[in-house]
Amino acid sequence: MKPVILFAAGPSRWRHWEAPLRAALSDAGIDADLVTETTPETVDFIIYAPGGDTPPDFTPFTRCKAVLSLWAGVERIVGNPTLTQPLCRMVDPGLEQGMVEYVTGHTLRAHLGIDAVLAGQNGRWSPVVPPLASERPVAILGLGALGTACAQALAGLGFPVLGWSRRAKDIPGITCLHGNKGLRSALSQAQIIVTLLPATPETENTLNAETLRLLPLGAVIINPGRGTLIDDDALLAALDSGRVAQATLDVFRTEPLPPDHPYWSHPRVTVTPHIAADTRPASASRALVENIRRGLEGAPFQNLVDRKAGY
Repeated sequence: MKPVILFAAGPSRWRHWEAPLRAALSDAGIDADLVTETTPETVDFIIYAPGGDTPPDFTPFTRCKAVLSLWAGVERIVGNPTLTQPLCRMVDPGLEQGMVEYVTGHTLRAHLGIDAVLAGQNGRWSPVVPPLASERPVAILGLGALGTACAQALAGLGFPVLGWSRRAKDIPGITCLHGNKGLRSALSQAQIIVTLLPATPETENTLNAETLRLLPLGAVIINPGRGTLIDDDALLAALDSGRVAQATLDVFRTEPLPPDHPYWSHPRVTVTPHIAADTRPASASRALVENIRRGLEGAPFQNLVDRKAGY
């Protein structure tokens, strides 16, 4: 009997994902029924992305071996009480590369003072030489797959990188810190802070009025992680006071960001529309199919979500 794979991520995504998924299944030698509708008890795998305000009910999917998320973040599904099947988050080389490029580009933009250069095109010859990367400490908050990749890329450019996570980690070339004491140490040293933590109750408002006061005067914040990591009012106050010189924000509590939100008009804020790391169907389909292959063969799934931790 052919395995049945239910694509439960909406018709707009199906148009982009159907062909890459069928190609990846063919390349892996898996003969499966890839469908968008079927009776729940026949489904072996669910490919899922949130698509509405009503949480799905996974109870009828009694044969389902795993739910495979199209997103790296799983905060909108991990707490679903009907989800008893294994849940795998998306880890994809294309998503990782996109995040590394975004973080590296905006870190270099801040480090080299590109904004000031562009604003100062006034006909006067006023050379301002930036420091070397080795003189500019960067903190990466969150050392999952994306945070680690970004930390290693920046370290490769010569930046001293302080990596912080809730639990202790050891990554060559990165100064790894953890816990409350480690967070305070990272924030007090770093001139550029990149937030790549998952969205959980424990990480909400990691950057708040208290922790923002720890930053060196004129620090820069880059947030391509989750909108809930930052207390918006506290960040706006830190920007107005000069404690934070500039913030580049890609994720927000409400998306799209409302037109009247103060971030849009703040002179020290750059808003990007959640583009830092998108899931590319071609490469991500291969990651999904690899977990389908594992499920069919009884092998352990990759990127299995820890329900208690929330990621």
